[in-house]
Amino acid sequence: MTSQNPYLDLKKASARPYQICKRCIMDTSDPTITFDDRGFCNHCIRVEREFIGKSWQPNASDKLQARIDEIKKAGKDKKYDCLIGLSGGVDSSFLAHLVVREWGLRPLAVHVDAGWNSEIAVHNIEVLVRKLDIDLYTEVIDWENVQDLQRAYMLSGVENQDVPQDHVFFSVLNRLVIKYDLQYFLTGGNASTESILPSSWGYDATDSINLLDIHRRFGSRKLDKYPHMPLWRRHIYYRFIAKFEAVRLLDLYPYFREPAIKTIEDLYGWKNYGDKHHESRWTRWFQAHYLPYKFGIDKRRAHIASMVMSGELTRDEALEAIERPLYDPTQLLIDTEYVKKKLGFSDNEYLSIMNAEPKMYSDYKNAAAILNQLRRIKRMLRL
Repeated sequence: MTSQNPYLDLKKASARPYQICKRCIMDTSDPTITFDDRGFCNHCIRVEREFIGKSWQPNASDKLQARIDEIKKAGKDKKYDCLIGLSGGVDSSFLAHLVVREWGLRPLAVHVDAGWNSEIAVHNIEVLVRKLDIDLYTEVIDWENVQDLQRAYMLSGVENQDVPQDHVFFSVLNRLVIKYDLQYFLTGGNASTESILPSSWGYDATDSINLLDIHRRFGSRKLDKYPHMPLWRRHIYYRFIAKFEAVRLLDLYPYFREPAIKTIEDLYGWKNYGDKHHESRWTRWFQAHYLPYKFGIDKRRAHIASMVMSGELTRDEALEAIERPLYDPTQLLIDTEYVKKKLGFSDNEYLSIMNAEPKMYSDYKNAAAILNQLRRIKRMLRL
């Protein structure tokens, strides 16, 4: 797995002179970042202006209770009150704990198995489902379809390699809405660890036009068993007609990552897998190797910067955390060999992919203009 491409000097990844925010730790590894005359970046300024005290009110117990009551009312006389995703990660696991033990809701947990679960993730899902006594719906995606699409994404060279898995989740979720006549999906998304995430570091996984064009160019088999979802169904039918809503209750709760980990470890025997989203072997390799190597992106930086803005970390603690190694060298070698074998790439094919010119979603057909317009409409309607 040797390569001509130096691994890794993220501070030199940008063509711009290096600069780091004086309040959070976002830097010029985001090519679109800007700084004001205080040296504060546009990301933490946006958090301050658009999140804090608005959608993010971690001590708004009255608003939280009102939302819980609303969800219970909508679920009256139904088998479930809501859907929740369950990946085995911190956010979704702690949310499941709150939903059942603290808030008394009756959720249907949803998990998508795209062939990359770690043993730790499987363990975490099993102990939570058993000890919380909740139903779990697992969608196992046909591996030949997933493999072909995942190979196509690797060959395309785009930044967001998680789309093949993430897109399926949205598709399955929206199908279950109809089946169980539900109105709410409680997501583990939260401003405490995710208020900062540069748009230049990824792309919308719901864009089926982009997904299908990448597969058309680089795939080799028909996606006959892959449950992709047309754009209109996700963003128009479910949101405006079915009135299905994704709710971030963790933004109305004093949520901090480390105390959450301790709670679910103590109560459920939950096991820690390391950095955010590393419960998936694929996502661990993609975020901790592919993105830094090919794009100069360390996604930990955005999550850690978010934790600075939430007050969970000081800036000095964040600077110390971001200097820790992205990957244990031995584990990196194991995971890389696993990815190559599972996706059927030879050593030469793999090196060619990793050293090829990086591409953006916009190099392929996409619905970005439509999605941006829909977001503007939602903001105007306050949806």
